[in-house]
Amino acid sequence: MYNQEGKEASQIDISEEVFNTKKNTGIVHQIYLALEANARQPWAHTKDRSEVRGGGKKPWKQKGTGRARHGSRRSPIWSGGGITFGPLNIRNYKQKINKKMSKKAMKVCLSDKVRNNSFIVLDSLESNGKTKQFAALRKLLPGSGKSTLLLVEGNDKSIGLAVRNIPQVNMQSSQNVNVVDLLHHKYILATKTAVDMLEKRLA
Repeated sequence: MYNQEGKEASQIDISEEVFNTKKNTGIVHQIYLALEANARQPWAHTKDRSEVRGGGKKPWKQKGTGRARHGSRRSPIWSGGGITFGPLNIRNYKQKINKKMSKKAMKVCLSDKVRNNSFIVLDSLESNGKTKQFAALRKLLPGSGKSTLLLVEGNDKSIGLAVRNIPQVNMQSSQNVNVVDLLHHKYILATKTAVDMLEKRLA
C-alpha cells in the first residue's frame, strides 16, 4: 500500500474470495458484451413507403404506355422510395444480466489485475482539486503513463476535478464500477476505503 508521497507505506490484507478468483474468460466476455449492448442507443432509423414524403400521384396511367405499372414513386424499388426491412430506432438491444454472474466476472477481472501487479492501493487520497498535485502522484506510482482507473468511495468532486484533465486517467466509484471499466484500463488505482467497499459489495 502506497502513501500520498508515492512511497510504499505498509502491507494490506485483501480478501481471497474477491481478489484470488480462478480465471474465467468466458463469463467475463459474456458480461462485457451484455454491458456494451445495454449502453447501445438505436440511432439508425429508416422510413418505409408510408413515411417517405411524396408519392401521392400515380406516375403514369395503368395501361397503354408500354411501361411497367406503378402506383407510387415512393415504392421501395424506386430511387428515393421507402426502405424495406431497414433499421428502426425502436429496436431494443437490452440484455438481462444475472447478478451472480456479474459479481463473478468482477472478481475474475480484479484477481487478474492483482496477479499482474496492476492493482495499486493508496492508504488515503486527499485533493484540493488541482490537477498538478494528482499528476505528480501518478508519476511516482507504478504504471505511469498507462491507462488508469481511479477507484474511490462515493463521488468526490475535488478528486474528480483533479483527475479529469489527466490523459488516460478516469475516476469511478467502487459502488458503480463494472467489468467494462476494469477491462478498458491497464492499471487500477484504489483507495483503502474503496477496496473495503469492493470486498463488501462482492463478498
